[in-house]
Parts: sequence; C-alpha cells; structure tokens
Amino acid sequence: MVGRAIPSPVIDAESAPFYAAAREGRFLIRRSTATGLFHWYPRALCPFSLTPTEWVEASGAGEIYSYSVMRRADPPYAIAYVRLAEGPVMLTNIVESDFDALAVGQTVELVFVPTAGEGVPVPCFRVVGP
Repeated sequence: MVGRAIPSPVIDAESAPFYAAAREGRFLIRRSTATGLFHWYPRALCPFSLTPTEWVEASGAGEIYSYSVMRRADPPYAIAYVRLAEGPVMLTNIVESDFDALAVGQTVELVFVPTAGEGVPVPCFRVVGP
C-alpha cells in the first residue's frame, strides 16, 4: 500500500465512468474518436483536436518518465510521471516498490489503491522490471 492516506477524489458526471470502472479493477483512459490519440487527464474533448472522445480500457502498463521521493514526509512516498503504454504521461504515486531502487525507464504496472474516506480506488503504479 501507499503508507499514507490519499484523499478521496471529487467525482462528477464526467469522471463517474472512470471511478465506476476503477471499482471493478478496470483502468479507463480517453481516446479521440477523430484522431485515435489517447490523453490523460480524461476529458470529453480531445486536448489535441478538440474532437469528442470515448472511454477505452488501457493496459495498465507503463514506464517511469520522471520521479521524486519525498523523504521528509512520514512515511516517505514517491510520485512519478509514468508514460502509459498507450502514450500519455500521467502524474501518479509509486507504491509497493523500493524507493532507493527507482530509476527513469523502469517498467511499472497499474495497481489501484483505496483512498481515505470512501475508499474510492485511484490508479498508482509499482515497479515490475528494470
């Protein structure tokens, strides 16, 4: 687990399908219906083409693009930009991993972590390879 409480997200009509899928263990991202480009953070209009988007189930695979370990926090935690296999880069937490061994380019996989309060699961990642 994370070792610290992640606040519950604010769920609105636009993000409700994402969190409903997360409760089922599925990771959804948005893709432009016109260009096929994926993007993160999910929104109704593609930020590249301003065309409508659709929900698509993502693989949950990625690699660390950049990271930072917050060692002055108690307990320490790591945040990272992860490049998803589908292309977008998302800001997330690294969990269940040795923070001293983190490196740019490491392979990571999705793990849902329950949040404080309602326990809504949010996407985090753990290291699975070099």
